[in-house]
Amino acid sequence: MLAFARVGTLVMLLPGLGEQLISPRVRLAFAVLLTIVVYPAVRPLVEPQGVAGPETLTLLFGEILVGLVLGLAVRMVIGALQTAGTIIAQQMGLGFAMTVDPSMGGQQTAVGNFLTLLAITLIFVTDLHHLAIAAVRASYDMLPPGGLPESGDVARLGIEAVGRGFALAVQISAPFVVFAILFNLGLGILSRLMPQLQVFFLALPATILGGFLVLAIVVGVMMSVFLEDLRAFLALISGL
Repeated sequence: MLAFARVGTLVMLLPGLGEQLISPRVRLAFAVLLTIVVYPAVRPLVEPQGVAGPETLTLLFGEILVGLVLGLAVRMVIGALQTAGTIIAQQMGLGFAMTVDPSMGGQQTAVGNFLTLLAITLIFVTDLHHLAIAAVRASYDMLPPGGLPESGDVARLGIEAVGRGFALAVQISAPFVVFAILFNLGLGILSRLMPQLQVFFLALPATILGGFLVLAIVVGVMMSVFLEDLRAFLALISGL
């Protein structure tokens, strides 16, 4: 029960494995299977006298909290793609193009959903989900069962994850910010040189076309930067 509390919570939040597009039954079955695999290594970490009486509830709550903290920290880094997608969509003039996010639900920009689905695909293609599964087992070495985690450590990890996610989002979307600045500057100069030209009718389709060209050129680099950052963060929180 204690092993499933942490493993099940992590599985519901880990990249690739915890997406809403995966059936809840499949996620639950995988969590149970992974718990069975992890259990022999976890069992010696729990003292026999520590699993009886009120201490059981404390251990159970602590395991759920550890799973939530680690899982949400990783989810914050993955959320950088939606933030980057929003920035990119605004620079391309597609901020109004909203679709349902199949990964987490809710309305998100079409560009952000594309980047998220592409990242999930690449996570499985590059076997990065194996590192996520290994991080589940390694979390017991870093935070063994024994009560609630330190609030200072939780706050530090949360701040690190949020800051890393926003920095990654700005880094990924930087080419489009530069493109939008240069493009709008060029339109301003063109408008001054040719006042009779209808700049507003030219700007939107040209911005969308140019944005898609930039996306086609830099999408490979964007995904490489994201995967490397996610790999480093998984290795950091798991101590691998």
